Order: sequence, then C-alpha cells, then structure tokens
Amino acid sequence: MAPAAIRNDREERFPQEALDGLVRDGWVGLTIAEEYGGGGADPLTYCLVIEELGRGDANVRSILSVHLGLVAGSIGRWGTDEQKQRWLPKMASGEALGCFCLTEPDHGSDPATLEATAVREGDTYRINGSKIFITNGDIAGVALVMARTGGPGARGVSAFLVPCDTPGFTPKPIHGKLGLRSCDTAEIGLDDVVVPADALLGQEGDGIKVALSALDDGRMSLAASCTGLAQNALEVMTSYAQQREQFGKPIASFQLVQELISDTAVEVEAARLLTWRVADLKMRGEKYTLAASMAKYYASEASVRAANAAVQVHGGYGYVDEFIVGKLLRDARVTTLYEGTSQVQKLLIGRAVTGISAF
Repeated sequence: MAPAAIRNDREERFPQEALDGLVRDGWVGLTIAEEYGGGGADPLTYCLVIEELGRGDANVRSILSVHLGLVAGSIGRWGTDEQKQRWLPKMASGEALGCFCLTEPDHGSDPATLEATAVREGDTYRINGSKIFITNGDIAGVALVMARTGGPGARGVSAFLVPCDTPGFTPKPIHGKLGLRSCDTAEIGLDDVVVPADALLGQEGDGIKVALSALDDGRMSLAASCTGLAQNALEVMTSYAQQREQFGKPIASFQLVQELISDTAVEVEAARLLTWRVADLKMRGEKYTLAASMAKYYASEASVRAANAAVQVHGGYGYVDEFIVGKLLRDARVTTLYEGTSQVQKLLIGRAVTGISAF
C-alpha cells in the first residue's frame, strides 16, 4: 500500500489494491472470534497491526479500524447469537465491511442530541435521518446506525444493524477533503429505511452505551494509527536530514534539526506506550475508557507535531507532493477531530481526574 499512497492521495483514488490484500490475507477478520472465522487476535496484536497500517497509509488503516474496532467489536460485545452468526462470518471473510453511523450534520461532539429517528411499526423499525463523515460509508455491507427511539437525551437513542443494500440507505461520497483523500468517506441518507425488530443491537435506549463502548476501542485504534504515522514522519525526516547537505555538511549535523528529530523520537515512544497501556488494560479485563482518551489525545496531537516537524526538516521540498511529508501532515490533522476532538478528550480526562463534569 505504501508505494501507491501519494498517487492515491493526489487522485483521491480509493486504495482498492490494499483492501484486496487485507481481505486476501485475512486481516479484515483479525480480532473477530475464531468461531466466526476470524483470527481471534488480542488487543495488543491489533494495535501492532494498526500501527503498521498507519505507518504505511492512514487511509488504509481507517478501513480496518472502523470495520473491526467500531462495528465488529460492537456486534461481538452487544449482539445476540443470531446477530453474531449473521454478520461476523461475513465480516471476517471481507464479504461485508462495516461502517459506523453516529455523527450527523448538526450533531458531532454531542451525540445524545442526534435527530435521526427509528419508529417502531409492529415487527419493524422505520429509520429516517442523515449521517455525515462516515468512513467506509460507500463500500460497507452493514452499518451500525444510531437513531432516536424515545425521548430527548442519551436514553432515547438506540443502535441498529442495517444492511447497506436496504432501500432508502443512500451513501454520497465526500470529496475535497484536506487529508485522508483516498479514504472512503460518505454522507448517508436514511429515507424510510425499514429493518426488522431484530436489527436492534442491545435494548432500546442502549445506543449511546453501544457508541461509547465502541469509541473506547476506536480511540485505542486511532492512537495506534497516529503512532504509526508519527513513526513514518520520524523515519522520513531522519533519512532526509542525513542525506541533505547545506553549508558543506548534512543538515542532521545541525543542532536545531536534531532538536526536531529528537523531540519527535520521544513523542513517538510516549504515544506507543500510552497505546499499549490501553491494550494491556483491555486484555486484563479492566476499564480502559480514561486510558483510551489519554492515548488518543496525546497520540493524535503528537502525530500532527511529528508531521509538521518532518515538513520543516524538508524545507521547501516538504511543501510539494513529491515527498510524502505534506500528506502525512494533512492525514494527521483530522485525527484531532474525529472520535472525539482533542478538546472533548481533555474534558473527559478532566472529569475522570476531578470527578466534576465541565459539560
């Protein structure tokens, strides 16, 4: 996937060859239980794979982390035996990828106020609304959709497993993004989407619980991806600094260039260890919500600093897409926004530390 990354970014071309490889070699089923045809990998193994994918191309990483971390993981955690039997084997084989439909045009950081509705009609639900910035939205086979089944607030939201070929489920690709330009990102129209009652994941009113538990895993995955991107930035800037000469010697010999490299090296290790701590807590069966927020916040901001340092080391060459560092900076920038902005992560961490909610 790495050799095609710049071309795909320039052309906003979906990395189909990389996805085909993930399917062919079984990575799309990495963490799905073996009884459903998956690899049954533990959280640390998952983080290692996601870090390497993030190091190669964050666009490819996004496919896997949404599919496994947000959707398959939620089905494994909340699904009935029938739901698991229906979806997990297909997801493990790559027959059906997953997408996670939470964010709406007017509701992002406050999902408890979302407006999409799911009205019970006998043995079915009729879903209406719209979702925005949905990764895998145009290529997925199953969507995990949050919609309102009750009154206002978090307790009125429920989760549904919606086959993406259901009439009324309409994805519209989003183009012109600053970064992740070859990632499949879509706006989803939900126009009288009718699903059976057994599409409900968990119980009515569990939707925000489902979403937040998924985001714990999503933030762990995103931290791993950001670590990989920062590692790539570190390797690229170090190699360039060793080869590029000014004033008759490699720029790596200059103290302020070494400062950029050494700061990045420390931050990469810190981000990696924060991420591994989340995986360790999950493997122990301990609560990891706070650790996931810390890792996601630190690693995402560190990846932006790492990519920015790489651009700086490259000088004017960092500003053209002959080199990958500009792409790294653009891809890193969005990681401070999705799955909870850096500001939201600070509030979550602050609430956990002080016991007082700021929102």
